[in-house]
Amino acid sequence: MDPQVWHKIAAISGVSALGFGTYGAHYLKPENPDFKNVWNTASLYHLVHTVALVAAPVAKHPNVFGGLLTAGILAFSGSCYVTALYEDRKYARFAPYGGFAFMAAWGSLLF
Repeated sequence: MDPQVWHKIAAISGVSALGFGTYGAHYLKPENPDFKNVWNTASLYHLVHTVALVAAPVAKHPNVFGGLLTAGILAFSGSCYVTALYEDRKYARFAPYGGFAFMAAWGSLLF
């Protein structure tokens, strides 16, 4: 796969991160305020790892780095968004896998 594809994926991810962040800041009104923190954490990790995704084309193994970051965003942030939206922690079961994907992505830069 062309490493420059990661810039397009980062663009899509960035737009969605800003959209989710805006929704959480202005429209999300959970009954339990703890879920607002879950949403904010998801949004922060989504945006931070999207910025890192911009650098994927210059990584030694861009598809490994970019793929793991993307998997982490989907699994961690995605499951946290759903958890906060439905105010049900059962949807958070994929978050740890996303966290491990983030760690693996950063670790992949060592090789």
